[in-house]
Amino acid sequence: MDAKRLDGTYTEKFEKQQRLVTIKTVGYTGWKIIAVDPFQDIDYMSARFQTYTVIIAVFIIILLVFINILLSSRIAKPIEQLEKYVKEIENGDFCREVEVSGSYEIEHLGKAINSMVKQTRKLMDDIIAEQEAKRRSELDALQAQINPHFLYNTLDSIVWMTENERYKDAVCMVTSLARLFRISLSRGKNIIPVSDELEHVKNYLIIQSFRYSDKIKYSIEAEPQVLNCATIKLIVQPLVENSIYHGIEYMDNGEIDIKAYRRGDDLYIDVIDNGPGMPQEQVDALLSGEKDTSNRDRGSGIGIQNIQERIKLYFGAEYGLVIYSEPDVGTTARIHLPVKPIEDFKDKE
Repeated sequence: MDAKRLDGTYTEKFEKQQRLVTIKTVGYTGWKIIAVDPFQDIDYMSARFQTYTVIIAVFIIILLVFINILLSSRIAKPIEQLEKYVKEIENGDFCREVEVSGSYEIEHLGKAINSMVKQTRKLMDDIIAEQEAKRRSELDALQAQINPHFLYNTLDSIVWMTENERYKDAVCMVTSLARLFRISLSRGKNIIPVSDELEHVKNYLIIQSFRYSDKIKYSIEAEPQVLNCATIKLIVQPLVENSIYHGIEYMDNGEIDIKAYRRGDDLYIDVIDNGPGMPQEQVDALLSGEKDTSNRDRGSGIGIQNIQERIKLYFGAEYGLVIYSEPDVGTTARIHLPVKPIEDFKDKE
């Protein structure tokens, strides 16, 4: 190597190997600093540097992909969850609340949807309750009607008794009619004790027995423990009315038996007659409302379907009216109610 070379970088061949020589002179001493690097070492370092560069680049790419997936999951998954929830709402499912996580904006959107669903559910419940109350009022108003023809025939019978000096019978009939009206009104209440309902039908049967010259025999039996149970006003009398006008009116030995009893948590009131009965197809038509056997000219004009609907509206779909009938044998109309003390309803109407 020539010591007189100027500062700089040179390439040279030494012992058949290429090398890189760097010369730098220290100013205040005049010394020269010489660095010699074989090209083989430089290539090795360059290869290692490239390897490290590739590794770092791959690591950065993997890190970016992971961050992207994480950010995507925090945004995309909550949105997918919201979309699924909205589809459930479209299908009519308003019972479940969605729990949304993620960014502030998505959580805020989820809370807004939950609030909207709550308001919608409340409005729907209010509408259903309003419609149910309206339906109850319509059915109760129809049930509470006293048909003018029945009232006219009763008063006509009272006049006839008075003219024929049957004063005792006339007083009994007037008293029964007054009690009939008293229980029909019931101070505007629709839920009354079983004892009052049986008293009402008893007064109705007293009036009818006078009108039909004692051709109709009847009996009313009730277990003592059911007398204070709650029932709907005016659901037994229309069944008795149907038994008379569509069963035993033209019989000389018509019989109607009314029984109220308890079986476990269930209350039953049976109206049994020995009339001509009817086939099962007619029974099914009666309960479905397809066939109306109410005699609107003489009776209350109340159909069986009215009683069925009122029971279900007040006590639930599992309760209602069942009719058992057989041609030439007779008919049993059975009212099914829950056993509930009348005290449970005193503050609810």
